[in-house]
Parts: sequence; structure tokens; C-alpha cells
Amino acid sequence: MALYAWRGRNNRGEAVNGQLEAMTEGGVADQLLSIGVSPVHIALAEAKEEKTSGSALAWLNRKPVVVEDLLIFSRQMYTLNKAGVPILRAFAGLEASATKPAMVDMLKDIRASLDQGRELSASLARHSALFGGFYISMIRVGEMTGRLTEVFLRLTEHMEFERDVRERIKQAVRYPMFVMIAMVIAIVILNIFVIPVFAKVFAGFNTQLPLITRGLLAFSSWMIAWWPLLLALTVGAVVAVRAYLRTPEGRYRWDSRKLKLPIVGDIILKATLARFARSFALSSQSGVPLVQALTVVAQTVDNAFIGSRIEQMRDGIERGESISRCAAATGVFTPVVLQMINVGEETGELDNLLFEIAAMYERDTDYNIKGLSASIEPILLAVIGVLVLLLALGVFLPLWNMGQAAMGRGGG
Repeated sequence: MALYAWRGRNNRGEAVNGQLEAMTEGGVADQLLSIGVSPVHIALAEAKEEKTSGSALAWLNRKPVVVEDLLIFSRQMYTLNKAGVPILRAFAGLEASATKPAMVDMLKDIRASLDQGRELSASLARHSALFGGFYISMIRVGEMTGRLTEVFLRLTEHMEFERDVRERIKQAVRYPMFVMIAMVIAIVILNIFVIPVFAKVFAGFNTQLPLITRGLLAFSSWMIAWWPLLLALTVGAVVAVRAYLRTPEGRYRWDSRKLKLPIVGDIILKATLARFARSFALSSQSGVPLVQALTVVAQTVDNAFIGSRIEQMRDGIERGESISRCAAATGVFTPVVLQMINVGEETGELDNLLFEIAAMYERDTDYNIKGLSASIEPILLAVIGVLVLLLALGVFLPLWNMGQAAMGRGGG
């Protein structure tokens, strides 16, 4: 693409000028006409020397496009489409109003792709890592059915729900995570700096120490002697686990284990099924064929285990089985949900009942998240209490025994 300088007149006859990127002068003219400007002169812009000073620092400080940016983009596209603004003019306006450089570059690339005659879904597919398969598929369906405005609205609601669930879970686990990190730091400091001081004191007792004290001293000595190896093993274990979780088998096994974790497993399952129900309902309501919808939704739930069960449903539907029977065969839905799917399939109101299922799972998820901190705090308090008790007994029992012995000798 090349940068063109242009001059023209707007709808009020005023002289305006600027620069635009396009493949040809005709592309610049089309962009100008789409925003109500009649071009008078279009020519290649003179190349300017870019300043390299500070470019490395600017690149390091460059913030990537995040989910919140895509949510705002979807809401703005819904508003612009509802107002009847042409797609090229809409992207030109969004690009001009964007403040994040990464977002500007993405919008510029999408607009250039649209200017070359590609569809919006194909242009968004150039950034599939950001938008994801579900988003792109929904846009493609909206283009085919002429319901792009409604699709943008549904996508906005869907992304808001997922963001709210993530934020509530983060808020619920933030306090327990801080407590656990503080406990680990405290244990390291005690074993490296505090307990060795008491070890020197206990060495002058010339008597057998209690079992708890000997255990604390042995663990502290082991940590001081082997801390480089312990640190290397910890880092190696983290790297190995992360590499294993990137493999299909590792992710499948971990996603399956997550659903069986105490306290949080049920929350993860309900949140995942709520995402499935809402995504499936949105796809079906937009006119996506069932098989294609389930294929996309299986990639949207962000859980390999649940995704494999959804693909199992898809394979059953391809063989001609009913949705309710395929859902029952997965083994992840409750009887109430299976009954609602069966009723929706019989009455032709599957979309509405799927939204009801999503709302039900969302309420259960919200209720469980609110009680998550209350469920974890007693466990953390019990663990902290045990650690403090062991430390107190290990440190003060020898001092207590020495005091008792001194009092006995003094009284004799």
C-alpha cells in the first residue's frame, strides 16, 4: 500500500485535504466519496524520514489490543451499523478516534482489506488471533443473512458476560492468592534467616531437642544447603508443566482435572457450560447450521474436555440423532438442562431455552463465586494456624524445657 496526499471539497463546499493509504488512486477516491468528500487532486505523498530516536522505547511501551478494546469496537460497530453509516466510513471514523497505536494499526489493516474488495469477515480473519473463530464466524453469518447489526449487538452482550465472569473469578481468588504468596515468602525467610539463629542458640543446650524442633532445623539446613538446586527444580518444573499444557493431550487432561477440583471445579464447569449455551443459542438464532455452530462453539468454550464433548454432540447430530440424546450422551449436563433442551427441540424454541439455560448457569456461577472467598478463607486460616503452631512449638519447646530444668535444679 502507498500513502497518497489529497485535496477536495466536502458537502458544504469547503476545501479539505489530508493523506490516506490505499493501493491505487481510485481506492483513495472511493474512500473520500464514502465519507462525503469530492476529490480534486490525488497524488503520492512525499516520503518523510522517520525518527528512530526513542522508537525502541515506544515499541516496548506499546500496549497490545485486549478484550476490552474488542468489546468497545463491537459496541461502536453496532451503533454505526444501526445508524446506517457505510462500513468504510465507519472504519475511517474508528481509526481516527482510536488512541492506542496497536488498535489504530489493526483498524487501518482491516480498512485497507475492505478497500481491496474483501468482506468484513475475511478482513477480520487476518487478525484471527485477536477476534477468534467464533467472532469471525458470527460476522460471516451476519453478512450472509443481512443481520450484521444484530450480530454486533449479540457479540457485545456475549463479550460483556465473559468479561464479567473473568473479573468476578479474579476478584474472588485475589485474596487467597495473596495469602498463599505471603505464606511462601514467610516460610522462605524463616528457614533462611530466622531458624538458623535459633539453631546456634539450641546448639549450646547440650541436650536432645524435641522432635518438632529437630524437624524444623533439619528442613532449614536442607533449604540453605540445596536452595540453588531447589530453585532450579522449581523453574524447570514450571517450564515443563507449561510446555506440557501447550500440547493437545496435556491441555485435555488439565481441563478435565480442573472440573474435578474441590470448591472451584463446580464454578469452572458452570461458567463453561454457560458460555456454551449462550454461544450455541447465539449461533443458532443467527441462522448458523447446527453442525457448523457446534464446531465453532467447541472452540469457543476454552476447555478442551468440554470442547471434545461438544464435538461428540456434533458427530451424533451428523448421524441423524436428536440434540437432546446427543447432549445426554456427553454426561456433563444436569437432568433439568437436558429436559429443557428436549422441550426446546420439540417446540422449536431451542434458541430461547438455550438462553434460559445460559442465564441459569450464569446465576449459579455468580452465586458460587460470591461464596468462593468464604469457602477458601477457613482452609487458609487452618493452614496458617498449623504452620504457626509448628513454628511456635519447635522454637519455644526447647526454651520451655530449659527453663523447667533450671527451675528444678534451683529448687533442689
